[in-house]
Amino acid sequence: MAEAVLALFPDAKFAIGPSIEDGFYYDFDLPRPLTPDDLPVIEARMREIVAADQSFVRRELSREEAQDLFVDQPYKLELLDDLPDGHITVYTQGQFTDLCRGPHVERAGQIGAFRLLRTAGAYWRGDESRQMLQRIYGVAFETEAELQAHLDKLAEAAKRDHRKLGKDLDLFSIHEEVGPGLVCWHPNGAMVRQIIEDFWKEEHHKRGYGIVYTPHIGKLDQWKQSGHWEFYRENLYSPMDVDGQQYLLKPMNCLGHILIYKSRLRSYRELPIRMAELGTVYRYERGGVLYGLTRVRGFTQDDAHIFCRQDQIRDEVIAVVQLAQFMMQTFGFQDYKLVLATRPDKHAGTPEVWEHATAALTAALESLNLDYEEDPGGGAFYGPKIDVKLADAMGRDWQGPTIQVDFNLPQRFDVCYIGDDGGEHLVTMIHRTVLGSMERFFACLVEHYGGSFPIWLSPVQARIVPIADRHIEYALKVEDTLRRSGIRVDVDSRSERMGFKIRDAQMAKVPYMLIVGDKEIESEGASLRLRSGEDIGLCSIDEVQNRVRSAIDSRS
Repeated sequence: MAEAVLALFPDAKFAIGPSIEDGFYYDFDLPRPLTPDDLPVIEARMREIVAADQSFVRRELSREEAQDLFVDQPYKLELLDDLPDGHITVYTQGQFTDLCRGPHVERAGQIGAFRLLRTAGAYWRGDESRQMLQRIYGVAFETEAELQAHLDKLAEAAKRDHRKLGKDLDLFSIHEEVGPGLVCWHPNGAMVRQIIEDFWKEEHHKRGYGIVYTPHIGKLDQWKQSGHWEFYRENLYSPMDVDGQQYLLKPMNCLGHILIYKSRLRSYRELPIRMAELGTVYRYERGGVLYGLTRVRGFTQDDAHIFCRQDQIRDEVIAVVQLAQFMMQTFGFQDYKLVLATRPDKHAGTPEVWEHATAALTAALESLNLDYEEDPGGGAFYGPKIDVKLADAMGRDWQGPTIQVDFNLPQRFDVCYIGDDGGEHLVTMIHRTVLGSMERFFACLVEHYGGSFPIWLSPVQARIVPIADRHIEYALKVEDTLRRSGIRVDVDSRSERMGFKIRDAQMAKVPYMLIVGDKEIESEGASLRLRSGEDIGLCSIDEVQNRVRSAIDSRS
């Protein structure tokens, strides 16, 4: 692709072009902006290069040789500064040479089916103060059939995009007037969120969690004491001055929970103490990575912290994993994987503490006979963690629950309990979410179901469609009956044709449509249709009510 771009733009400057999980990209500094019309032209040139079937030839160069070769390529020269001697390699095919680690196929003719997908802007090295480059994304497969299957999957993903469905279904919006990455929840989206949160609270009460609330701001000193200011500063907002003291928008909920725990002496007999909070936090994300509800600047975590003795860690982690499994299955996610993330280079605490915490998580996973992958260096700065990756209906992974064992914050804040020996002992903290952030989980739900939420989560569960104005009075009576039984129902009383109103309800993903006219009034019933288009036919109101309530109560 880079060679094809050079053929079309002889003055192009090349940045980086890696393979990524779902394809590849290359960043270019070009004399003009690319348009969608440029991609087929670049593709055509790529196919000519493949047809020429030139060999890819690898060479190792000295730093001086590489600098001479890329003297007119400033981005390559900057990359060379980061490469150690003896690790500089280039690949050549035909007349084109590029700095690359490799490996490559032997010849261009071995390349199969490919497609360039889109362009985007990208700052050089992700730094907003550096040059804005143009990025071209593409995919490659061995066969045309595999490529077409992937393109079909992308087309389906576009239909399910939570940003599109968020607008179509009137769920949420993000406004420049408020600020990028800050979400306004509309009544439909807020209803779904409320149902999720009510269910979450109910299940936590059953498991011995106390629901708490903590402030959105706090003095900067506590975030310095915790280590967030040192290890997490690039994700924090600038402090604000309040009465001559510096305060910070909270990036985490853990410090508030620690202060609640420390508000009085605690005995070993009280442990474990479990605190849970649907707490909104604020973290700085670069403008270029903000994306719908999945990357935002203000979000609500279904957060909890467990304060326990070391001999209780294994059982508490097991209980959290089981709760996470129950929550995922209830919301319809059957496929997920577990990842054990260990000590990063930038961390707080001693290696011994980290080894102890990692061993506790490993023991819990093995006790449950669960398979897991390892992510070396992927832990939080204060402790290792288990991440759960959800797979949606299209097989895409989403970050979901996370469980972290932490010995560091108890040490920094002297979080203790009185043991059976009468002495003070440090607690162990378990940080955990069983959904993740409400925003990201909601986006995942929208795309998993394509906006067709399960009945129990649907903002409107039934819509009554009167055929004519004279049927509205009966429709309102049916609405009242269903609403009294706890069904979320409304009446479409607009002066539109019945077919239009039915299609509109289907587009809104309303699960049940009740058509009422003369025949239905006479039989004191309703003609029932499903959003799938299935026509159930005439039913009594009791039958409709029982059918809908059964689906709600079973969370099917």
